[in-house]
Amino acid sequence: MQTSLVLIFPLLVLPLVNAQVPHWGPCPEPATQPAFSLKKFMGRWFEIAKLPAQFEKGRCIETNFTLKMDGTARVVSSEILKGELRSIEGTAVVEDLKNPAKLGISYSYVLPYSPYWILSTDYETSAVVYSCTDVLRLFHVDFAWILGRTRSLPAATINHAKELFANNNIDVSRMIASRQQGCDKDL
Repeated sequence: MQTSLVLIFPLLVLPLVNAQVPHWGPCPEPATQPAFSLKKFMGRWFEIAKLPAQFEKGRCIETNFTLKMDGTARVVSSEILKGELRSIEGTAVVEDLKNPAKLGISYSYVLPYSPYWILSTDYETSAVVYSCTDVLRLFHVDFAWILGRTRSLPAATINHAKELFANNNIDVSRMIASRQQGCDKDL
């Protein structure tokens, strides 16, 4: 019984993650930003490119991080979807003090924190972010983002970010450019 459940479970769950990028096996363990500073990471970040994500369907996606007195960060993510500005607020925490680039973000008091790992950032121009969730170590669902402090980045910066993912065994062959045009116009 248990063996058949293990074989059937992925078939039941895969349709739920159809916009995500499922892969067989456990999550990779990429290297994260050495000596990461949460304080320097604060501010506005624009989504430049991403692996498709079911929860991101709009354009002009951005996230603003604000440091709170308790050492956590307020996270406000927004997008324009069907002509309407939509936003959601959450909290980011450093989950491992020995590795402060491994953040967890939750947008609900009842949901656990999701991994939000900063693989690389110069704090002023770009950031490379990864998230992965194992499902019974049989397969994993991952998310990857290239972020910028501006709505566009040079092609060389984007290519370097994709190489960083690839060097950490993260498949970004399905990565797509985010739509950041017409964002500052009236809705």
